[in-house]
Amino acid sequence: MIDDGSTDDSVAIARRDGGVSHVLVQDHAGASRARNVGTAKARGDYIQYLDADDRLAPGKIAKQLAALKATGADVAYGDWQRFKEGHVDDAIPGEVVREIVGEPEIELFLRFWCPPAAYLFTRRIVNAVGTWNEALPVIQDARFALDCALRGGRFQYVPGVMAYYRVHASGSLSTRDHGAFVRDCLRNAVEVRDWWLRHGGLTDRRRRAIIEALGFIARGSYRVDASLFEEALGLLEEMNPGYVPSAPKRLALASRIFGYRGAEGLAWRYRRAKAALTIGRRVYKPSRP
Repeated sequence: MIDDGSTDDSVAIARRDGGVSHVLVQDHAGASRARNVGTAKARGDYIQYLDADDRLAPGKIAKQLAALKATGADVAYGDWQRFKEGHVDDAIPGEVVREIVGEPEIELFLRFWCPPAAYLFTRRIVNAVGTWNEALPVIQDARFALDCALRGGRFQYVPGVMAYYRVHASGSLSTRDHGAFVRDCLRNAVEVRDWWLRHGGLTDRRRRAIIEALGFIARGSYRVDASLFEEALGLLEEMNPGYVPSAPKRLALASRIFGYRGAEGLAWRYRRAKAALTIGRRVYKPSRP
């Protein structure tokens, strides 16, 4: 167990009630640093990461270990469920991960995500990656799985709920600080682009994936972080001069007429006007005669 600068009785409770005898305590440095420290100390052939607020399903490690041994894959993953603060019996039904369809390096870069608890990694792929990316404090878990794929890791799906992911009332890191989230996404996109350029070049699929990611970042940063928006737009224009988003259709149409920057400005003013009108309707409630 790695204690990342807790200020409560976590260490004592873990030793007393959790059966944890080996605890490393460090000043608060973030989840990635804690995982890197734990990885360096671990000696097994398989690595299971588990955040303090998540839970493993019964039999999870045994099932995934058997799958890795049977297939020779590098990473096992499975279904997972969210649960509200409380007990896993309060799991939110129907919210499970899907199986990766397509190239893992593309899917993990663009849209596929599992909490770390849902994975089981072989030591060989963890060593190939090296370390968790501490420069990405918000999306570091998504990046580590992607790094496994970028290094040729084979992923094996194991059906059934493997882990439970706690939903906090305050929200996740990505929802609490949207600006930090999109900044992480931009850094990640640039790093992945550079990796691909050094390892096989930008194939058509890779190129389209980078453009899709940059488009998401540009949309997410408009009116939130002007400099970030301009940086993302500049990279988009380098890769796709005259960039026009594929969706939404109205934004695509406006982009063809006014350019993408102008279209985002129109979209933002439209959303503001719509929100103001909605609020006005709620406030103004004419009395019945």
